[in-house]
Amino acid sequence: MLLAHCASLTINAAHEPADRRAHELAHADCLARAVGLDVVAVGWTPTVDDDLGRVTKARILEAVREAKGEASAQLIDHLKKPDMAREAERLLADAGWLPEPMRTPTVAVPTAPEIATQGHSLPDFLADGGDDSKPPEPHVTGAA
Repeated sequence: MLLAHCASLTINAAHEPADRRAHELAHADCLARAVGLDVVAVGWTPTVDDDLGRVTKARILEAVREAKGEASAQLIDHLKKPDMAREAERLLADAGWLPEPMRTPTVAVPTAPEIATQGHSLPDFLADGGDDSKPPEPHVTGAA
């Protein structure tokens, strides 16, 4: 518990447009993956007060479209922003949608065939197929 508190005081992963702290954000993403951060699992949902009331109408429609599809976005696209935000909150309540900055990024682990196609090859002594049918020639020293 103390470690979590200390870490929370030293990490600032707020995404701000003018901020160019890519390495710090990458460290925060690494920590989020390490601890299995899942804010949806602990009950976070987008609300008018927290998220939807602070973004543009286009971003609200994008969120609804992403979570619920084009048909749901068309249901609210004619509304004024306060009404649109309230309806989006209702639509997104159980969708499990998160704004991009709050998503814990995943790291793709390459499979063996992907590694083989990335220009990595086996050394010659391993790539020869391991033909054991013929024993190696003995090395002879000295005269007969």
